[in-house]
Amino acid sequence: MGLLLPACLRTEEFPPEPRITFKAFNLVGDSASIVITFTDGDGDVGLNPGDTFPPYAPGTPNYSNLRIEYQELRNGAWTPVTFPQPLEYRVPNLTPTGQNKALEGEIAIALSPFSLYHYDTYDTVRYKVQLLDRALNISNQVETAPIVLP
Repeated sequence: MGLLLPACLRTEEFPPEPRITFKAFNLVGDSASIVITFTDGDGDVGLNPGDTFPPYAPGTPNYSNLRIEYQELRNGAWTPVTFPQPLEYRVPNLTPTGQNKALEGEIAIALSPFSLYHYDTYDTVRYKVQLLDRALNISNQVETAPIVLP
């Protein structure tokens, strides 16, 4: 019986690239958040505050490890909108301790104040999200459902 028990305690196995799933878009007053779930087989999601040397140096594409693209529905076509300050974030290091590094979790991205992100005249928007791990593996891209602005 004792020899069979370890076989029953299987750990989750995920690919080494991060995989994300859109979970929710929450709008409360002038604040909003996008919630995604993720998995990563080798657990190398997130950056430490000192990760500022290549390939994670400021001003490089890998400085931020979570990227969001804002789009507006213009005349029936989704059009990316570029802001003066890109919608990019540095997710902190989430690597678990212990032997099994497989990682799964949830990330909520605050868009506050939300009013700063929709200053155009179009009333339907959506967001696309991608996550980058420390090995520079890029996740799949997920998007919110269309959001009709008040």
